Amino acid sequence: MNHINKKNTLLSILLMLPALVSADDLNGANTSWILTSTALVLFMTIPGLSLFYAGLVRSKNVLSVLMQCFTITCVASVVWLVFGYSMSFTAHGSLNQWIGGFDNLFLSQVSRDSMSGDIPESVFVMFQMTFAIITPALVIGGFAERIKFSAMLWFTVLWMILVYFPVCHWVWGGGWLGDKGALDFAGGLVVHITAGVGALVAAIVLGKRNGFPATPLPPHNMTMTVTGAGMLWVGWFGFNGGSALAANGDAGMAILVTHISAAIASLTWMIIEWIKYGKPSVLGIVTGMVAGLGSITPASGYVGPMGAIVIGITAGIVCFAVTNFMKRTLHIDDSLDVFPVHGVGGIIGTLLAGIFVASQFGGIGLAEGISIADQFGVQLTAVAAVIFWTAIASYIVLKVTGIICGLRVTDEQERSGLNITQHEEKGYNL
Repeated sequence: MNHINKKNTLLSILLMLPALVSADDLNGANTSWILTSTALVLFMTIPGLSLFYAGLVRSKNVLSVLMQCFTITCVASVVWLVFGYSMSFTAHGSLNQWIGGFDNLFLSQVSRDSMSGDIPESVFVMFQMTFAIITPALVIGGFAERIKFSAMLWFTVLWMILVYFPVCHWVWGGGWLGDKGALDFAGGLVVHITAGVGALVAAIVLGKRNGFPATPLPPHNMTMTVTGAGMLWVGWFGFNGGSALAANGDAGMAILVTHISAAIASLTWMIIEWIKYGKPSVLGIVTGMVAGLGSITPASGYVGPMGAIVIGITAGIVCFAVTNFMKRTLHIDDSLDVFPVHGVGGIIGTLLAGIFVASQFGGIGLAEGISIADQFGVQLTAVAAVIFWTAIASYIVLKVTGIICGLRVTDEQERSGLNITQHEEKGYNL
């Protein structure tokens, strides 16, 4: 009987060999982690960012923000499918330094068997799609409570074409910034700086909300905002940890430093506010958290805990100062503080990544023959290039959108609220 069992066991192993051989190129652990990370990053947009933003606006506009986040999720997904992935990650001959090609339209070259490293390409496509979704969703915080819904749709599609896809290709798709050695582990350049600068330009072009800054425009539901903030914090582990594209030490360290930076930036913001205004606010601590998360994003796979501490403290101080300067001195109505939190945070993290990547600071170490000064220069070039391109392209997109359908609702529609005037619905029936 034992002899028969041994023969059956040996036969089972032999029958499995073809499957084992065919699976050599696919790493199951890595694939599982990126599948999980993909779900976490999508969770950041819906419901995380949706609730975070919706609580920050007035009740008459709560549905409009939820609708914008939900719709962008759908629209960005389709655009990514049709040509976004191809433009971002497909080689394009002599223009490959600047933009990808159109050889992979409708994901025509992506099959069940195609691979991206040791994970299925379909998983990589979906993971990157979630980044393409959240970036334009972040931008809506710059023009919340006053943009036409149709204008938001046109802006999103055109902005992705002119801003997101090119910058994504520059950094991650084989373009010129990647070739120069620019460090952006999870989206300081690609996501946060583009979103922050795009939101700033949009806020300036559309102008202030009625009553700003003389009339207070407080959040209508901080409970909703804190709920969304918690979802963002958890989802960010997939955002940064998943960008290792493997279940390994880089992913583990990325998650650790992400958490450290978020916690320290939150406390830093809270303490500054406590000292300055006499009381710590819930709005302040959650805004500090987002500043810490956005700042650590580009550096998360390169730095250690020491770098995370410095980045978190810097984010809390600088983002707080810029937020107050923009609102109280410049009177720029970036409604939900996208530029001072995400834009400035992305700049801080991208620049400091060039310093704290060094092994003496606990980072993974600089490339051979590269000094801290050299790497910092590359980071500075990348930041300047992305800011310049995003500002110019965003302005063009806004002007084109204005010609197509107009940008802003009327004063009467703004007073009535976008829930009713854009969607004929109420957020609350009490």
